[in-house]
Amino acid sequence: MPAEDDGGTARRAPAKSGSAAGNARDALREAILAGAYLPGERLVEAQLSERFQASRFNVRIALQDLAGEGLVEIQRNRGAQVRKVSLDEAIEITEVRMVLEGLVAARAATLVTAEQASELDEIGLLMRRAVTAGEYRRYSDLNQRLHALIRAIAGHRTADGIIETLRGQLVRHQFMLSLLPGRPQVSLPQHEAVIAAIRDRDPKAAEDAMREHIASVIEALRSIDALGAPAP
Repeated sequence: MPAEDDGGTARRAPAKSGSAAGNARDALREAILAGAYLPGERLVEAQLSERFQASRFNVRIALQDLAGEGLVEIQRNRGAQVRKVSLDEAIEITEVRMVLEGLVAARAATLVTAEQASELDEIGLLMRRAVTAGEYRRYSDLNQRLHALIRAIAGHRTADGIIETLRGQLVRHQFMLSLLPGRPQVSLPQHEAVIAAIRDRDPKAAEDAMREHIASVIEALRSIDALGAPAP
């Protein structure tokens, strides 16, 4: 039986990963997040079908799924395109992330094992080395690895799924943030504070540190807006 939304309208359940449509969706999502398709760029079914070796029917399902995730926008008679996210919307999304990631950090502090704490420390050390060496692309990759590990430690599947969806919508803005002069030097001690609180198994401190970090992301986004940088 089809799922229903709050208004009682029937809607199709998303394709499962491992199915043909699910594989096409996962491949297209990865391509969008990697920047292979830019905001506002048209997504032509025939071209996607050829690129991902999927039928146009499965590509259409994949596009509908990604529209549900907020990565794709489908307009009547105009087809699909990568959805543009304004800076104002990016700030709103990040405000939601602040609450969810604070919750996840607090939960991670209650569940972290000694082995996981060591892995957090290792990532923190690698992040500091990357900043010292000016390897900001590596720092960005380690940043994603750190947040992913914290979510894995917390094991909060609902929050994890929502955060991943929101993160996907912000990928272009995150790239802009990575180019802000001095941004890694600002975020590094914030990440180290999160790591220390989780390692010390202090949920309150972990939540506060994570919320402070995400709040600084919001301020950085506002600084981009104030500078008049073009939205991605």
